[in-house]
Amino acid sequence: MAYHRKNYLEKVLKVQQITLEHRKQGLYFKEIYYQYIENSFNISKRTYDSYLGINVKKQLKELTENV
Repeated sequence: MAYHRKNYLEKVLKVQQITLEHRKQGLYFKEIYYQYIENSFNISKRTYDSYLGINVKKQLKELTENV
């Protein structure tokens, strides 16, 4: 279970990092999703929005502490 959860959290972290990088350039979340996320990660807009609400660093830290 932990192996799959780790991969999922790493994917979410990558999406969040891409979003932060482009937000600094002044793009909106919708623009970032359609230009950079949709084709690369094959996720829906709703999934993208939920990814942005996840505290990935905390969960990865907890996951590595429990292993």
